[in-house]
Amino acid sequence: MSACPAHQQIGNHMSKTQVRLPSITLTAHDADRLDRLATAANDKLPRTAHFLAREVARANIVEASGIDSAFVSMGSTVEYRDDTTGQTRIVTLVYPNEANLALGCISVLSPVGAALIGLSAGQSIEWRTPTGGKRSLTVLRVAGAAAGGRMGPVANPAGA
Repeated sequence: MSACPAHQQIGNHMSKTQVRLPSITLTAHDADRLDRLATAANDKLPRTAHFLAREVARANIVEASGIDSAFVSMGSTVEYRDDTTGQTRIVTLVYPNEANLALGCISVLSPVGAALIGLSAGQSIEWRTPTGGKRSLTVLRVAGAAAGGRMGPVANPAGA
């Protein structure tokens, strides 16, 4: 997509990661802006910038008018479950300058924010932390731009 320095290391990073990644969707507008953000953050937050750049590079890109399902986009409110602890949280995904944990606004440049971008209800993503541990999140519901502003029904990823 671009000449993002983080993209140069995507292949090496992905080959070391034995985790199967879910398909994700981004609007063209979000993809362009997030690609530029990953490039700008590469010096200060290299791990998260690489992760975000990888997500942008592998995303299915759609025009905003072509959206037919709810997925996590910038400004979306997301209910997700931490698959390790079982705890659920509701957060709004924002750009770094809008982040405010007290208000539940998390930055797309945080590891959780970068993991949630592009996912749909029922999808899970797993990644390695800087210390080598594994994190896994499952999106339960999405509301916001891509979801038409409504929080959808809770997904049942187990199919039960």
